[in-house]
Amino acid sequence: MPSKNLSAKARRVRLLLLDVDGVLTDGRVYIGDAVAPGGRSVGVELKAFHIQDGHGMKMAARGGLHVGWVSSRFSSVTSRRARELGIGLVSQPAPGQKPPPPKLKVAEQMAAGLGIGLDRVCFVGDDLVDAPVMNAVGLPVAVANAVPEIRRLAAYVTRKAGGEGAVREVIELILKSQGLWRKLVSQYVIKVQ
Repeated sequence: MPSKNLSAKARRVRLLLLDVDGVLTDGRVYIGDAVAPGGRSVGVELKAFHIQDGHGMKMAARGGLHVGWVSSRFSSVTSRRARELGIGLVSQPAPGQKPPPPKLKVAEQMAAGLGIGLDRVCFVGDDLVDAPVMNAVGLPVAVANAVPEIRRLAAYVTRKAGGEGAVREVIELILKSQGLWRKLVSQYVIKVQ
């Protein structure tokens, strides 16, 4: 059961911002080559996203939360998964763009676009590049396998690792704190007579 302070912070959240690599995935990126029609070699990138995180983001949206993704590296796989889930707030650099836009600036712009302050934002991170956002938002969260410096900045550290359902854990925490979880789950429960 979350502390009263944590529950109070979670109740205020209107925007859930997520790092991608290491939070929505386990941080591994598989890069290889494939043969395209005509015999041309093309690069292939693979990432694994946890299906329960995806369903959790759909539930968050049904509960009235906005969900956004903020990444420091371009990936067509990230774009594809975001489209599949209907995530409209996605920031990643253009292919080859160096340096990427600072995550804090992106978070500020996304929150401002929704008419909310950073105090109404939950950000989930795992690595040092996430520190400025963690320091600025109302509910900073670190995944269990985050680097120590990020875990120290977090108001909450998940039990699950990035890519292993940590995002779903955070979504359940927020929706339960806001009194929305039971209603959202009730549509799935089959009552046995």
